[in-house]
Amino acid sequence: VLPFPSQVVYNRVGKCGSRTVVLLLRILSEKHGFNLVTSDIHNKTRLTKNEQMELIKNISTAEQPYLFTRHVHFLNFSRFGGDQPVYINIIRDPVNRFLSNYFFRRFGDWRGEQNHMIRTPNMRQEERYLDINVCILENYPECSNPRLFYIIPYFCGQHPRCREPGEWALERAKLNVNENFLLVGILEELEDVLLLLERFLPHYFKDVLSIYKNPEHRKLGNLTVTVKKTVPSPEAIQILYQRMRYEYEFYYYVKEQFHLLKRKFGLKSHIRQPSPRPEFFIPSPLETEEPINDEEEDDEKWLEDIYKR
Repeated sequence: VLPFPSQVVYNRVGKCGSRTVVLLLRILSEKHGFNLVTSDIHNKTRLTKNEQMELIKNISTAEQPYLFTRHVHFLNFSRFGGDQPVYINIIRDPVNRFLSNYFFRRFGDWRGEQNHMIRTPNMRQEERYLDINVCILENYPECSNPRLFYIIPYFCGQHPRCREPGEWALERAKLNVNENFLLVGILEELEDVLLLLERFLPHYFKDVLSIYKNPEHRKLGNLTVTVKKTVPSPEAIQILYQRMRYEYEFYYYVKEQFHLLKRKFGLKSHIRQPSPRPEFFIPSPLETEEPINDEEEDDEKWLEDIYKR
């Protein structure tokens, strides 16, 4: 029997399927009897040192076993004398994530017309209906750095340099993925992510795939799909790609690690061909260093090492 991690943190990245996963976690927490700790704070991902200490203290004193979830950049529990929990997360193609967020802020999702008004009540009409191509091509703040540097800080952490697009934040994010995250999945392969979570964390995720595939749950999940999305021009997409080159290097690194993990455990989901999505004309993945071949490593030993960190 593998060690049972009694502290799990899902510092969910915005617009990367986290609301779908949280819906699943609510069902699973009742089914398996773990403590699901959520937060009503959705727009404060960067914390002062005192705020970090306070949040870590609050999380650490929660009834165990717990799974804590919030939109927050990586927190180093050990820095403040706490036990480092098991981290999990999911990311997606950076341009797709950006577009989903851009239109969600303006028009919400299928849960209700007023949903977006609650989130952005002070947005001016000219801003709400700003054409995405104009925003990108004319370099509006929302469509340029540093706001496009979004995914990496969730893994880099709370250090001020984690907010600056560059190699330092990228490399620190990669290091944290390797040292502190049990799994970072890819939204485009969500069923495979759920399969691995069920394998690695059965006390939390057992039966998650059968719940996810249930037609009633699918119907509920479809309500969280962003509405009124349009596809930018190829020229605008290319500009976005150049502005998000660090985000893409990180995305492809994580994707490669995720695929290695899938092959290592021999898990293959029975997923159908994904529904067609816009072709973004994105160049080939940036080269990442081939990781050391560790196929001979014992599977259970690998999981034990992760849990002990």
